[in-house]
Amino acid sequence: MSDPRTTPFNGRVAAERLRGLVEADKFDPGTPALINKPLVDLLRNPGGARDRQLCMGEAVLIYEQRDGWAFVEAARDGYVGYVSVRAVGDLPPRTHRVSVRATHLYEEPDFKTPEAASLSFGSRIAVNDSGDGRFAETAIGMFIPMAHLTPVDQLEEDPVGVAERLLGTPYLWGGNSSFGTDCSGLVQMACLACGIACPGDADMQEDELGVHLPEDAPLQRGDLIFWEGHVAWMADSETLIHANAHHMATAYEPFAAACARIEAQGDGPVTSCKRLER
Repeated sequence: MSDPRTTPFNGRVAAERLRGLVEADKFDPGTPALINKPLVDLLRNPGGARDRQLCMGEAVLIYEQRDGWAFVEAARDGYVGYVSVRAVGDLPPRTHRVSVRATHLYEEPDFKTPEAASLSFGSRIAVNDSGDGRFAETAIGMFIPMAHLTPVDQLEEDPVGVAERLLGTPYLWGGNSSFGTDCSGLVQMACLACGIACPGDADMQEDELGVHLPEDAPLQRGDLIFWEGHVAWMADSETLIHANAHHMATAYEPFAAACARIEAQGDGPVTSCKRLER
């Protein structure tokens, strides 16, 4: 059976590619759109629980708009769900991404003026003019510090380095931003910044990312460690970095201590160790 998290079908409408596989009143190729709010919850059902989050400038396909909700599929990983119709729309092509932990949008190119909005790491935005190099004028008529931006085609090289940029970020179930993230959100943000395709949840990541390591293989920076429902990066051969509910933050933790703690709390042993292929 297809995973409902990544199957664009809600009983009324389905993606055109699912024709012949599911029964629906309508099949639609999807309308491309971009998230136009700083941070949006991707909901399991209209008004329901958060499954993941989408940052400004992330691409989606809209399959249905109904009663103020849009049924969408996220371009980054195929995750489906509902967002407010006010959170999606047309935006100019994105030229830059936020490459620091967080930044602010201003109505004037002056950091002493009140900020208009806050943007997370990974947000994407269109820049019209880099001005004097200090503030960039965006296509939405606001200004953003140029030092906080990187061209969208300029990728990071070290996913653990990206995760380390997010140390101290509060733990948030289903979070995908520097304002709050869970374990799989941290892994996905780090991977996507490096151009590594990455699904949204830990079980998907265990299935799809990297290659399995033998039990006796020495661990190294960048390896992924999986438990049932949890994932962490190796920061070095003995230390994890992970978003976790024990610290309620993205934090370092000795690997051996984390293994003992997680097993003692009833969540079982490590299920796999994997190394990314790049």
